[in-house]
Amino acid sequence: FNLLVASVPEGDDKPYKYPNIYRGLEILIINKVDLQPYVEFKMDYFRHGVEMLNPGLITFPVSCRTGEGMDAWIEWLSKKITDFKNIV
Repeated sequence: FNLLVASVPEGDDKPYKYPNIYRGLEILIINKVDLQPYVEFKMDYFRHGVEMLNPGLITFPVSCRTGEGMDAWIEWLSKKITDFKNIV
């Protein structure tokens, strides 16, 4: 699958600057969400840009440092791997 890891410190404008990248995605990981209070990053603005380009995109906001969101991401990924193994 086509996946992108976006990083909060890189800014909330990325979907607007690089729309073609976001249009073709199947999965979006928003990493370093624990840094949001310390940088200029408006999650609603970012998500709005993503939703305009790729409605319904599967998105996982995560923090590798705090573990936030990691369980959901790992659970989804594990299911996909199991599904793939069952097909092959």
